[in-house]
Amino acid sequence: MQSQATSRILMIRPVNFGFNTETAESNAFQDIKLAAQTKDIAQEDARREFDEMAGQLRAIGVDIVIYDDTAEPYTPDSIFPNNWVSFHASGTVVLYPMQAENRRLERRQDIIDDLAKHYHVAKVVDLTHFEQEGKFLEGTGSLVLDRMHRVAFASLSPRTHPDVLAEFSKQTGYRTVSFHSADAGGKPIYHTNVLMCIADTFAVVCLAAISDPDERLMVRQELEKLKKRVIDISLEQMASFAGNMLMVQTQKGQKLLVMSTRAYESLTPKQIDLLDDYATLFHFDLSMIEGNGGGSARCMMAEIHLPRK
Repeated sequence: MQSQATSRILMIRPVNFGFNTETAESNAFQDIKLAAQTKDIAQEDARREFDEMAGQLRAIGVDIVIYDDTAEPYTPDSIFPNNWVSFHASGTVVLYPMQAENRRLERRQDIIDDLAKHYHVAKVVDLTHFEQEGKFLEGTGSLVLDRMHRVAFASLSPRTHPDVLAEFSKQTGYRTVSFHSADAGGKPIYHTNVLMCIADTFAVVCLAAISDPDERLMVRQELEKLKKRVIDISLEQMASFAGNMLMVQTQKGQKLLVMSTRAYESLTPKQIDLLDDYATLFHFDLSMIEGNGGGSARCMMAEIHLPRK
């Protein structure tokens, strides 16, 4: 069985980080007030937050593969590479259709070519043609994967279309579990990975965000069928990015649950104790990245599950 976590993580160091007006309509996690206040220092602070997170993960033994963003074209959200690409243990690379036009510019063939020098790339599944139809599926933002059992959870939204989801399933062999979710204000949640994190033996999920009781029960039962201990978080905790975690491991096999400090501080002592039984909790101040980008720690990491050459 494939492992759920990997020690090899792709990250993109930002060059022009800032508030992306093209994504703000569907991303309620972006804070326009913060963006106005921090416009002149957003890139500087985001770069500092990025370097601190990447440096600490490297220091504890995670193999962080960093590529610098390019100054041109303008890609304010390039710090979130998990939306345009995913890497699989089968040797498959998947490229995804993204809603915002300036986010499509983040896709970089040079990164895939460089990784192919060190890892086996058996095939590339390119789903980007769906952009011409106005249908999107934004990588492991839209998809929360149980890689061990090849199941993909997806909350349908303007950025997660059922037609692309079906094609992903056909091309990769993943079974899909789709549902609908909304935040406390009733707005559809833009990415599944802000309400759900799946690890090897547990799952963190905001069940309250799944308003339909039948869908809520279905998601819980699907997770339990996969032998996951379900750790439920509140809508308020989800709004603090407590669902946007990722389990990674060090090169020696130590399990880490990576999140932001804001997410960590939103957890109850009981939740912290419970999660700490499964993995070492590792958190970082990502307030500038969260406020302007509307994404957090999980969004910054694209796991490299490709087999090494």
